Amino acid sequence: MTPKGEDAVLSIQSQVAYGHVGNSAATLPLQRLGFDVVPVNTVQLAHHPGHGSWCGHKLEPAQIARILDGVIRRGALGHCVAALSGYLGDAGVGAVVLDAVVALRAARPDAIYLCDPVIGDDGPGVFVSEGIPELMRDRLVPAADIVTPNRFELAFLAGRTVATLADARQAAATLRARGPRLVVATSLALPDDPDRLAVLADDRDGSWLIATPRLPVSIGGTGDAFSALFLGHYLRTGDPRQALERAVSAMFALVEHTLARGADELRLVAAQDDFDPATPRFRAQRLV
Repeated sequence: MTPKGEDAVLSIQSQVAYGHVGNSAATLPLQRLGFDVVPVNTVQLAHHPGHGSWCGHKLEPAQIARILDGVIRRGALGHCVAALSGYLGDAGVGAVVLDAVVALRAARPDAIYLCDPVIGDDGPGVFVSEGIPELMRDRLVPAADIVTPNRFELAFLAGRTVATLADARQAAATLRARGPRLVVATSLALPDDPDRLAVLADDRDGSWLIATPRLPVSIGGTGDAFSALFLGHYLRTGDPRQALERAVSAMFALVEHTLARGADELRLVAAQDDFDPATPRFRAQRLV
């Protein structure tokens, strides 16, 4: 689709004052791709906890529900072509997200829901509150059209080891059998090529794989920015391969900008001209 001026995305996730994670990472990429954003925050933090401290507060489920009710009463969901959810803060927010998705689909039956199942990552392990991993597995992922787990989250959600590409494809098929039509798995290692990272897009029509050089940087918000970029490009093209190529190319450019400046947060503003590459730098391979 070509975004119209009123096309929007409802984005329910965290927000930080300093840096770029959650809604602070997702809003600009979606805007640069032509979509207005209706950001609803689940937590309000000074900065990403990866900096070594936690400063801020979680919003209670009832507070978030009141904000969403106000959004719905304004008729805003009629303009939303998609919903995006990420870091929730509290397991009780899950029911609020599901209610919002139901309301969105009533207002726009063609709208899609992308769930970024934020649970944890390799290294730190699970870093969300109690009950959220099971909520993601049992309720939000089955309700989603698209899910974007990293390798750690894919293994948890599928209940199986993900060490190889074959493992990842089998795990993706397991998730699709529960409801989502498209699984996009990030941060996949390639055992035969340790200097590269891969992203897998898997739907009922097949699988696409794209690999990039592994850059020497670990920084918060990459998953949040990628989910927004993929969603925006998927809404524009309706094609998993094209969305994968454009989102991965844009994300790689963003991380390159960040690395070049030695920054401790994603350099979203500096890299924004690369969010919609005319020619994707990386191409996807169709898997048989």
